[in-house]
Amino acid sequence: MDSWRPNPRAPPFVPRRSSMRRMGVGGSSNSSTGGHGGYHRHLPLLPRGRRLAKLLQGLLMLVLVATIAINVTFIVEKTRQLREPLVAAGSESDVGGAGVGRRNNLRLQESPPKTLTVDVVSSQTRVSVTVDGATIVEDSEERKGRGIHVLVLHQASGAVMAQRVFDTYSPHEDEAMTLFLNMVSPGRIIVLAIKPSAPPVGRPHPAHPAHPAPKSPPRAKPPFPSVSPPPESDCGWPDTEEHRRRRDFCSHIEGYGSVCSCSDPAPLAFTTEPLLNNQVHDVPVAIIASNRPHYLYRSLRSLLAAPGVNPDMITVFIDGYYEEPLAVTKLFGLRGIQHTPLGVRNARITQHYKASLTATFNIFPAARYAIILEEDLDVSPDFFSYFSQTLRLLEEDPTVYCVSAWNDQGYEHTSSDPALLYRVETMPGLGWILKRSLYKDELESKWPTPEKMWDWDMWMRLGEVRRGRECIVPDVSRTYHFGSSGLNMNSYFQDTYFKKHSFNTLPYVELRDLDTLKKDAYEELITGMLRRGTVLDHSRSPCEDTFIPDTTGHTYLLFIHMEHHKDYSTWLQVAKCLRIWDLDSRGYHHGMWRLNMKSNPLLIIGVPFSQYSKFKPPDLKPLRMEAKDKGKDQGKPKEKNISQR
Repeated sequence: MDSWRPNPRAPPFVPRRSSMRRMGVGGSSNSSTGGHGGYHRHLPLLPRGRRLAKLLQGLLMLVLVATIAINVTFIVEKTRQLREPLVAAGSESDVGGAGVGRRNNLRLQESPPKTLTVDVVSSQTRVSVTVDGATIVEDSEERKGRGIHVLVLHQASGAVMAQRVFDTYSPHEDEAMTLFLNMVSPGRIIVLAIKPSAPPVGRPHPAHPAHPAPKSPPRAKPPFPSVSPPPESDCGWPDTEEHRRRRDFCSHIEGYGSVCSCSDPAPLAFTTEPLLNNQVHDVPVAIIASNRPHYLYRSLRSLLAAPGVNPDMITVFIDGYYEEPLAVTKLFGLRGIQHTPLGVRNARITQHYKASLTATFNIFPAARYAIILEEDLDVSPDFFSYFSQTLRLLEEDPTVYCVSAWNDQGYEHTSSDPALLYRVETMPGLGWILKRSLYKDELESKWPTPEKMWDWDMWMRLGEVRRGRECIVPDVSRTYHFGSSGLNMNSYFQDTYFKKHSFNTLPYVELRDLDTLKKDAYEELITGMLRRGTVLDHSRSPCEDTFIPDTTGHTYLLFIHMEHHKDYSTWLQVAKCLRIWDLDSRGYHHGMWRLNMKSNPLLIIGVPFSQYSKFKPPDLKPLRMEAKDKGKDQGKPKEKNISQR
C-alpha cells in the first residue's frame, strides 16, 4: 500500500443504483446467466410487527362490512313487519258518547308489553300525578284547585291529553264533570284526585268522627298495560285540509266528543248565508282567551256559524303558552297568538287586553275598527249584521265611542225588542267594536300599567277616559255569557247574574230608528217619553210583582232618590227588587235607567241628580230604599268585572 499512488486520470467512482427490474424482466444485460455483470434483485420483506398490523386492519374491515349488512337486513325486515296489520282490537260501536266510534287498532309487539306506572297523591293540600317517575301534575297551592282533578292520559305514552278541575261544592259542577267524562274516547287512562275532601258527586260528604283524616296523604300507584295505537287515527276520514286538522287535533287532545268521531264527526267548516252590504267584512275580530279551551271551542263554533263572518280576520289571543287553546284554534284553521302574561289577577287581564288590541291593529294596519270578543261568549245569528248596521254611528256621532252587543240590564223580563237600541254612559264590553283612532290616539298610551290592579272596563268608564261620550247597546243582547269559571266567576254567580240574560236568536233584525241614537235626537226621544209617561204608584214597593201594570206599550216613570253621581243606594235596592244587576250601577244615561218591563218602557230617574228630574211631579216624593241587612251582602264584590276569565 505504500507504493500506491492516486491516478488523476481515473474516472470517479459512481455506485450502481438499485434496479426494480426482476430477473428475466427488463434489460438483457442484467438477465444473462453468463454475463459477468449479471445479478438477482428481491423486494425487501416487511418487519414482523407491520405485517400483523396490516392483517388486523383487514379483519376489522371485514367485521365492519358484515355488521352494516346485518343491520340493513334487520331494519328492512322490521319495517316490513310493522307495515303489516296483524291484530285489530276494539270496535266502532258508540260507547259512552264521547270520542265515539274511534278505532283502536293495535300492532303485534315483538317485545313483552310495556306498563305505565301512575303514582297519584291526593290530600287536603296537595294533588300530584307522576307517570313513570315524571311529575306531570303538581298542585300544592293553598286555597286553590279545590275539587276533583281529572286527567286523561294517552294509554301508550302516558302523555296528558286533557286536564280539568271540577269544584264539586259549586252548583252544576257534577253535571259538567259527567259531561266531560262522557266526551272522552274509550281506551284512555282517566285519573281522578281529590283536593281538599271534595264531596262525592251529587251529594254532600260530611266528615265522620270515626274516620279521621289520614296523617299521610293517600297514594295510589297502579301499573297500566301500555298499548301502541297506530301513529294516526285510523278513522278513514277523507284526505282534506279540514280532516287533516282534525286528525292532528285528535292525536293528542281529548274531551271533545264528536269532533273525533269516525262515523259522524262534528263539522269544522260552516256554510253561512252572505250578509248583504256587509260593512264589517274586513273588520278584524280579536278573541280574548286564556286557558279555558272548552269555552273557546264553543265560542268559535258560534262565531263561525254567524252570517257575515270572515275567518281570515279572526285572531285568537292566548294569555300564556297553553297548548290546548292553541290546538282548538288551529282545529278551526284560525290564527292563534300566544304571549307572555304580565301582572297578576285583574291586572293580568287588563294587560292581556292591551296586548291583544295593540297586536290586532299591528296585524291589520289598514283596519279602522276592531271587534273584541271573549272566549266565554256565544254570538247571535245577527251578530255581524248588528255591527254592520250600527258602524256608521261611530263615524257620524263624535259623542259615541263604542258600540256593544251586550246590555247589562237586558234580562228576559226586562228586554224584549231586538230592534231597539239605547245610549249608556258605562262601557259594557262583552262583544264590542271601537275605532282605531280611539285606541291609538287616546287609550293605548294611558292604559293602566301592570302594577295597577285595575279592571280594564272599569277604567274605561272613568270620566277622564270617557270624556262625556257614550256607548250604543241593544235592548236584547247579541252575545250570551256562558262561562261559569274564571278569576272572579263561579257557577252561583253565573246562575244569578248571567243565565237569564236575554239573547237574540233571529237570523236578521233590521234595527229601528238609528238616527234617533245621535246625541240631540236621543234627547228629544227621551224627553218625549218622559212627557207621555205615566207615573207609577210610589207608595208601593217595586219588589211586588204587580208594581208594573199588566199592559203593553205604555211608558211608565219611576223617580228614585239620588243625591249625586255616586249615590246608588236606592238604585241598587230597586235593582235587587227587579232581579237585575245589583252589584254596582251601570247601564244608565244621565242618571236615568231605561228598561222594558212586561213589554212596557220603564224609565227610572234619579232625583235630584238627573237632568230629567224636572219631569217629576212637584208633589211626588222620590222613592227611597235602604239595604235591610248590609252585612248580608258583604261576601259579594262591590264591583265585579264581568269580563273575567
